[in-house]
Amino acid sequence: MIPFVDLKAQYLSIKGEIDAAVIATLESTQFVLGKEVAAFEELFAAYTQTSHALGVNTGTSALHLALLAAGVGPGDEVITTPFTFIATVSAIDYTGARPVFVDIDPDTYTIDPALIEAAITPRTKAILPVHLYGQPADMDPIMAIARRHGLVVIEDAAQAHGAEYKGQRVGSIGDLGCFSFYPGKNLGAYGEGGAVTTSNPELARTVKMLRDWGAERRYHHELKGFNYRLEGIQGAVLRVKMKYIEAWTDARRAAAARYDGLLPATGFAAPVAAADCRHVYHIYPIRSAQREALQSFLHDHGVSTGIHYPIPVHLQKAFAELGHKEGDFPHSEAIAREELSLPMYPELHPEQQDVVIAALRAWSEQASH
Repeated sequence: MIPFVDLKAQYLSIKGEIDAAVIATLESTQFVLGKEVAAFEELFAAYTQTSHALGVNTGTSALHLALLAAGVGPGDEVITTPFTFIATVSAIDYTGARPVFVDIDPDTYTIDPALIEAAITPRTKAILPVHLYGQPADMDPIMAIARRHGLVVIEDAAQAHGAEYKGQRVGSIGDLGCFSFYPGKNLGAYGEGGAVTTSNPELARTVKMLRDWGAERRYHHELKGFNYRLEGIQGAVLRVKMKYIEAWTDARRAAAARYDGLLPATGFAAPVAAADCRHVYHIYPIRSAQREALQSFLHDHGVSTGIHYPIPVHLQKAFAELGHKEGDFPHSEAIAREELSLPMYPELHPEQQDVVIAALRAWSEQASH
């Protein structure tokens, strides 16, 4: 069976370095924050072309703290997309603000900037674009709208480590950027982890306090903060992995290019990569009106797949109070019904891709008879 993601292959390729870094952290007894986290933060800030990277315990916490640092709170509205993992919207809800949805561009699956301005009200405080699947949102018009209306921009870059928009790394374009290091991400910890990036020193200072009980000095609490600190072992793992993130990204992009070349023969369309962007392919999606049957067929032919995501957030029961109904965001709903994610990871071999493509061709041939 070809796995959807192969975390063991990556671990085995760097096992010696990882094991040594973890053991050194255990021996240092710096289990929460500490020198390994600080070393990783320095590397990640440079990588994202920002002045500050603040390690936190999850990508969700990164979003929550970025919103709070930006002054988002009860009575405010934050514009985002309904086609995302629920954490994007939950983080807005945690602050007491109301999520306001805008549909996606049907080609790129990222928020449609042409729809944002109409969603702005006197209560709007921020725009939260999502760099979905590793593809940057169209940031120039988003930033122009935000500056025109005095809004904060917080990038959800949880799936887009190293992605670039017109030469700028995601996480450096808006006021704040938010990353996840969940194990399956392009840069994954061996547990939970996240980071907030910014080049604004005041925002960085606020996030740094908020993640650690609102204190700059122990037991001196300036803000009502949280226990959102990154663990030392995760910092050590991520520091080691930073050496390889570019090579892994190149491997993902090469695998995506190979899929792009082979897919037309299967009858399926390759995803659209926006011009002037560096897509980092956290997910490689195709679409099918018979998704469940196709997924079952691929499984029977030795190919594991994923679905990202089957129900857009505006139709989730958890957010029923927002009052949305089917048909409100048709592009998000259409992709949610049809999207199927193919195996995608740096260690994916061409021979494994050939199996995926052969199975897709067999499906198409069967469907045409």
